[in-house]
Amino acid sequence: MTVTLPDGSQKQTAAGTPIGDFVRDSIGAGLAKAAVLARANGTIVDLSRTIDKDTTLEILTSKNPEALDTIRHDAAHIVADAVQRLFPGTQVTIGPTIENGFYYDFDRGEPFTEDELARIEAEANKIVAADLGFVRSEVSPDQARQLFTAKGEKFKVEIIEDIVAKGAKVLTLYRHGDWVDFCEGPHGPSTGRVGVIKILSSSAAYWRGDHRNKTLQRIYGTAFFDKKGLDAWLKQREEAEKRDHRRLGKELELFHFHPYSPGSAFWTPKGTAIYTVLSAYMRHLALGNGYVEIKTPLLYNKGLWETSGHWGKYKENMFLIEDSEAKAAGDPDPHHFSLKPMNCPSHHLYYGFKKQSYRDLPLRLHTQDVLHRNEAAGSLGGLTRVRQFAQDDAHIYCREDQIPDEVQRFVKLLDHVYNAVGLQYTAKFATRPPQRIGDDALWDRAEGALKAALDGLGLAYELKPGDGAFYGPKIDFDVSDSIGRKWQLGTIQLDYNAPERFDLTFVGEDGKLHRPVVLHRAIYGSFERFIAILIEHFAGAFPVWLAPVQVAIVTVTDRVNDHARHVMSRLAAAGARVTFDDGNGTMQAKVRESSLQKIPYTLVIGDKEVETDQVSVRTFGADKAKMETMPFDAFAQRLALESRFP
Repeated sequence: MTVTLPDGSQKQTAAGTPIGDFVRDSIGAGLAKAAVLARANGTIVDLSRTIDKDTTLEILTSKNPEALDTIRHDAAHIVADAVQRLFPGTQVTIGPTIENGFYYDFDRGEPFTEDELARIEAEANKIVAADLGFVRSEVSPDQARQLFTAKGEKFKVEIIEDIVAKGAKVLTLYRHGDWVDFCEGPHGPSTGRVGVIKILSSSAAYWRGDHRNKTLQRIYGTAFFDKKGLDAWLKQREEAEKRDHRRLGKELELFHFHPYSPGSAFWTPKGTAIYTVLSAYMRHLALGNGYVEIKTPLLYNKGLWETSGHWGKYKENMFLIEDSEAKAAGDPDPHHFSLKPMNCPSHHLYYGFKKQSYRDLPLRLHTQDVLHRNEAAGSLGGLTRVRQFAQDDAHIYCREDQIPDEVQRFVKLLDHVYNAVGLQYTAKFATRPPQRIGDDALWDRAEGALKAALDGLGLAYELKPGDGAFYGPKIDFDVSDSIGRKWQLGTIQLDYNAPERFDLTFVGEDGKLHRPVVLHRAIYGSFERFIAILIEHFAGAFPVWLAPVQVAIVTVTDRVNDHARHVMSRLAAAGARVTFDDGNGTMQAKVRESSLQKIPYTLVIGDKEVETDQVSVRTFGADKAKMETMPFDAFAQRLALESRFP
């Protein structure tokens, strides 16, 4: 068998050779020792899987994110084993990985105590130290039923019945030591590769997430390859809790939520200020870079979504609206309308309102319309997962030869915005998913064109096979915030399918009709999620241009209040966001409140400042004892300069 490695080199091996043995014998003991998984012909598999045909092979080590996710899956098995060792008779259910860790649900009858969780963690790490191999085996449904029925694992038997009902003929098991779980895998070579397991918390959970089912006990945990990685994550987690946008949003009075409108934010005046500044900033950049802004309707007949392909592939995520006339006529499914979950189909309609010429292209349409997506109630969380939101959305209609230039223009704009707020970024190139529209010839053209544009930028990127949108390949951008967390934000997606489905054309130089291509792009993503990220990135201490309140005015004595109001009106007239607290509190208390609200500048005004038309300036984050006194005009000029869009 021929094995092709990532550098293009090829090696030969006998059919049936385990991947781990091939790595050890043909590549080297060093890589074999570091190996956790393999990507064989694009599929991530265990190192125990055999090479039975010509294979492209990539070895994944602790440096690959897929490996970290896998050892957390390993850790879920190990924790379940530890629980059953310590508490015989406990039944196991499911134990998936989640962001930054894993959980496992148990049928125990009573919650785990803090002491019991500590014992489970210690036992789990003993199993790690034992370095027990993970062994994969395939069994028939009957064998699986018999195995778990004999163990009294009724939840596992129920899962098996569901899988078999969907047509499964062979099931996979994974063992380490004497413990076995029904699992698709993949898993690492042994428990020892997990490194270290940390139990984080426990809670109640319903079997299959249904409140009508039995209540289970869920244990949350995480795992890392070594204690250094765990300690760094725990420190980051502690800092993240301090920066949590939900907590800061309440403390800084930025937004609220109400159960009458789940997943939809109520923005306070201060939160609205941030929102509108970001909106104006993106509008300023877009219009300055050749975009035109439009607005389109909120509600559409299903015919639009059938044309776009969303009705068949995205309907469950849309808010459907009943057509009363269709209902009266006896239509069994009268939901003929939907609130729009994205802007692109409406922009395609707009493009078609007039005959387009090659001279009109590229046509760059920008919008910030409200969108609605029917996210599951259990997935809603602060501003990061909502049902109502808006995007800094744009669609670029261009000729095929204009793709490289448009991608380059977009990346330069994205680079400018992320640098303005101190977010570092990396790129990912995502190719055709299993569920998609359009034939392979169109996808070949789309992927080739986008890859050529990306390569032309000289920008390093990670390849994400099968992760594209259902209508085309895309480049996604992950940003890193001030404490090192990664967030997926910007995207640019190349679409050859929409012009076909909507019959979009332009008249070329030859006088004939041609198809444009469409580039879907966003930089913020959604305003809501971007604001959540910025709140946490800045820990609520926004730069002056973005701060909801830029200046707080505090007086030493009530007799200078009229002058303070005059100062406030002068600053407000110049466009500053300024507040003056003329309540009964002491000056010290008001200065402290300004600091708690993370207002960039606090102006302290007393008799001396009135006489000289000066202000004494406290800067947030600076030495509390330091106060700078300057003429009002000098401060106003500084504020105006720092308030400009970056």
